[in-house]
Amino acid sequence: MSGILYFVPTPVGNLEDMTFRAIKVLKEVDYILCEDTRTSGILLKHYEISKPLKSYHLHNEHQATEKVIADLKSGQNIAIITDAGTPGISDPGYLLAKAGSDNAIEMICLPGATALIPALVVSGLPNNEFLFAGFLPQKKGRQTKLKQLAEEKKTIVLYESPHKINTTLEQIKEFFGEDTKASLSREISKKFEETKRGTINELIEFSKSKTLKGEIVLIVNNSI
Repeated sequence: MSGILYFVPTPVGNLEDMTFRAIKVLKEVDYILCEDTRTSGILLKHYEISKPLKSYHLHNEHQATEKVIADLKSGQNIAIITDAGTPGISDPGYLLAKAGSDNAIEMICLPGATALIPALVVSGLPNNEFLFAGFLPQKKGRQTKLKQLAEEKKTIVLYESPHKINTTLEQIKEFFGEDTKASLSREISKKFEETKRGTINELIEFSKSKTLKGEIVLIVNNSI
């Protein structure tokens, strides 16, 4: 019989956000796929998990997936984790999930940490319907994507890095309008967690007034 492929969320900040079930699964699988063995090694050491770690990241996932599927078919149980959050959500995991589906592999994704839901909840913006757009394209297709998103009536969730947030906010102002309601959350579940809410103009002033650190979740809605 084939083994089981587990998608295991890991904390986006506080290590105590790890679930009991996630710890149990990681202790029982044959090996663990991870983005960075050094980063994941810190988490596993904290929870006294001693299982082989194998690199699985954006630069090798195409080559590595075939071997992982073969191991699963041989009966091994395997877990995939990322540096933070849920595998496959703006992180490696999709290609493996597709290959697992194509090969009739049993797959289980544990519920757990992800940055977008906490940021969406505390944004104060409508969350009954929302569109998760992840990271915007870096260059090609960026303006086209922004034009498409600007037509949306739903709340939009974006991920952004600190060194690009000012540019992104200015572009949202350009395409969505200066009265667009927005919320910026950073360092979610960490010591310096912070959320700023207001119009896009107010968020631009806030972002330019200080040096932001940590991954950022940006929530925007131009229909209210």
